[in-house]
Amino acid sequence: MFAILQAAGWPIWPLLFASIVAVALIIERLITLRRSKIIPDGLLDKVVAELRQTGATPEMISRVALSSPLGRVFAAGLRNVRSPREVMKESIEEAGRAVTHDLERFLTTLGTIASISPLMGLFGTVVGMIEIFGSQAPSGSNPQQLAHGISIALYNTGFGLVIAIPSMIFWRHFRATVDSLVIEMEQQAIRLVEVVHGERR
Repeated sequence: MFAILQAAGWPIWPLLFASIVAVALIIERLITLRRSKIIPDGLLDKVVAELRQTGATPEMISRVALSSPLGRVFAAGLRNVRSPREVMKESIEEAGRAVTHDLERFLTTLGTIASISPLMGLFGTVVGMIEIFGSQAPSGSNPQQLAHGISIALYNTGFGLVIAIPSMIFWRHFRATVDSLVIEMEQQAIRLVEVVHGERR
């Protein structure tokens, strides 16, 4: 591995750093964006049952808010349970925007890495080409310097693509996951509003 890094030259170090950041972000998002953690099964039914039994007490609202991101959305609506339907809906939408922002955390960074990694690899290729042209002399080319320039160009191009392809795949996957989670949270929040205001049992 160290021999590869030596052959790839100094332009590989920013790419190596980008790859470490990308792997860390992918692992963190895979752990964080689990459906069971964001939208626990049966949470809506539990909230509705407790609401009918004891009402929206501060303790109950606090417990629901701490349970999950969906719980935060429900808690925002429960704090306005005695308000008109529109007020309750607006408070849920505001909480939903904050939760969505949290779910999208680090995705911009991952998308940026996916976009710039090929460019960083291309920069390494340019450095390698400069080395190749630098190996040319009136007396002939220096084979060792020529080989070093070629290895810099090829290693950096390849490494840039190796980072960019999985980063782009996971970025798209996480974007789709967040979108589907947000839609499901919206649907459950609407059902809560309808139950509270007697439009649904």
